[in-house]
Amino acid sequence: MNKSKLIETVAIKVGIPVKESEAVINTFFAVLQKAMAEDERTEIRGFGTFKAKIYRAYIGRNPKNGMCIPVKSKRLPTFKASKTLKKLIDHDS
Repeated sequence: MNKSKLIETVAIKVGIPVKESEAVINTFFAVLQKAMAEDERTEIRGFGTFKAKIYRAYIGRNPKNGMCIPVKSKRLPTFKASKTLKKLIDHDS
């Protein structure tokens, strides 16, 4: 599912115009992005947790020539699914 399909689905399920649904979805993502940029953890019960994780710098290796190269530290977004979501997805068990 892509963003436009999500907007359309929410509009249908809630019974609101697509423009209102789009505003809600865009606001949700903007708030989530801002929270992660400010190192805040966002937990949605029954779904999962979003946060930015800090990765330390390290010395990597170029696979083509084997030379060592420094890799800078970085912050990347992460998502950890809740137990409820994991159970829902793994419906075979």
